[in-house]
Amino acid sequence: MFRHQGKSRTIKHNLQIATVLSFVAGIVNVTGFLAFKQLTTNVTGHFALFINDVADFEYWKGLIYFLYIFSFFFGSFISGLLIEKYRENKRLNVFFLPTLIESLILLSIGLLSNILPIEASDIIICSLLFAMGLQNSFVTEISNAVVRTTHLTGLFTDLGIEIAKLFFPKSHPNRKKLKSTIKLRIYIIAFFFAGAMAGGFIYTKLNMKLNTLILAAFILMGSLFYDDLRYRLIRNKRKYFSRKPINTDT
Repeated sequence: MFRHQGKSRTIKHNLQIATVLSFVAGIVNVTGFLAFKQLTTNVTGHFALFINDVADFEYWKGLIYFLYIFSFFFGSFISGLLIEKYRENKRLNVFFLPTLIESLILLSIGLLSNILPIEASDIIICSLLFAMGLQNSFVTEISNAVVRTTHLTGLFTDLGIEIAKLFFPKSHPNRKKLKSTIKLRIYIIAFFFAGAMAGGFIYTKLNMKLNTLILAAFILMGSLFYDDLRYRLIRNKRKYFSRKPINTDT
């Protein structure tokens, strides 16, 4: 799920990582909005508000939205930097560190909300946007820009284009690949929605507030653990069978 890259990566791997990360993004999105009435998984709305404040000469107010935008960008930058730095290390899963950092950010916000008053809300929003920048960057890298999980605008655009292509089989004969891509888009949208529903229920009905982010952190860390465990089992199985002597008795 996390390790396969390039030609070894299949639609199944993309579906696996898409469902996990879009579910997490859905949780973060609804939790951030319910807690602070701000978007915490994308920056499109923040950019519009930033321009509006600058146009009204409210520079200090606009600075906050600029910091939101920059936090998402900086998370993407740090994720890309870590991936490039450790790409040559074949023994290390290069996507481990960005995913771990994202998990720790979500976990820290959830835990600290129980012992500290939530006064610096802008810092928390910036932290969540940084985490989502990390996620969007590494999932783009790992899937070769096929999967994006933190916002839905581009997904609905791509889905509309691809469904339209189904009506023109002569122009697009590779319908199997087209249908698999459509399936991937639908999975991302569905699990983002499911994550938002789960996050909203836990935040409001169970009154977990920012502790809802702890669930998202555990999902990420559990996915990393599962992926690493599965990789080690497959690798050890291959080593065992490669070393097993061949019986030549007749």
